[in-house]
Amino acid sequence: MPHPDAESRPPPHPSNTVTRVILAGASGLIGRALADALRTRGAEVQVLVRRPAETADEIAWQPETGQIHAERLDGAAAVIHLGGESIAAGRWTPQRKRQLVDSRLRSTVLLADTIGRLSRPPPTFLCASAIGYYGDRGDERLEESSPAGTGFLPDLCKAWEAAALRAAPATRVVCARIGIVLSHRGGALRSMLTPFRFGVAGRLGAGTQYMSWIGLPDVVRAMLHTLDHPEIRGAVNLTGPEPVSNSEFTRTLARLLRRPAILPVPGFALRLLLGEMADALLLSGARVVPAVLLESGFQFRSPTLAAALQEALGAA
Repeated sequence: MPHPDAESRPPPHPSNTVTRVILAGASGLIGRALADALRTRGAEVQVLVRRPAETADEIAWQPETGQIHAERLDGAAAVIHLGGESIAAGRWTPQRKRQLVDSRLRSTVLLADTIGRLSRPPPTFLCASAIGYYGDRGDERLEESSPAGTGFLPDLCKAWEAAALRAAPATRVVCARIGIVLSHRGGALRSMLTPFRFGVAGRLGAGTQYMSWIGLPDVVRAMLHTLDHPEIRGAVNLTGPEPVSNSEFTRTLARLLRRPAILPVPGFALRLLLGEMADALLLSGARVVPAVLLESGFQFRSPTLAAALQEALGAA
């Protein structure tokens, strides 16, 4: 177990630490936590905003029209892109799917192409992706070298990563395939807590689908790790080392909350409520392991689901 004071201590890092970082998506769950961690390490964080800049640390941009102050990115130590419309915010109508695609591809292409034209491109371009890349794969053990799945989410992730790799001739590109992030501040766990606390929760569908989770502090630590390790490039799975079935996740969360979880949600009900999104996000799964992180020496602060949930719930 980590030392109880570990939360307050910044992770160790080499002497050539990042000094100026450009961050897109700074208002999101991961972006806020990452910006705080970078500043704790002494980095200057400049955030991309889709409105007129109000402070020296803000850079205005408009991905829809291809507008960005390219000179502000020149000479930065890293550009990090975490932006994109929420995948789970509404039913996947044709219009919603187009919004999900456009919000990722236009912004990523703009950043990648801008980096490619700089006289002093940043040494690293870190772009978010997702474990949706792998699709529904049952209990197959999936590493970064595993092929993509089929369907809307895998196709979206493939296009997203391809857009980021447009910067590869000019810089090192890291595509962070992020799993289910556990935090009381937002994301999947926050939406689960109310029904669990009222004892009206249970497994989803058959419950055999794998959930590849990761605690928010470990997401941030893993991203910092990739910045500190220039040998890491390409796809990196940001998931915990022990993915679990939905049934096991449900039992573990219920036990920690000291609540029953005996009301399974039938798959047909989820499909009626959410349509295609139910199959892609709730009833399918992928057993994703962080092979690249582990091989590079990364040590998880919360390597088990129980530890990650305890940390998230303890911070609530």
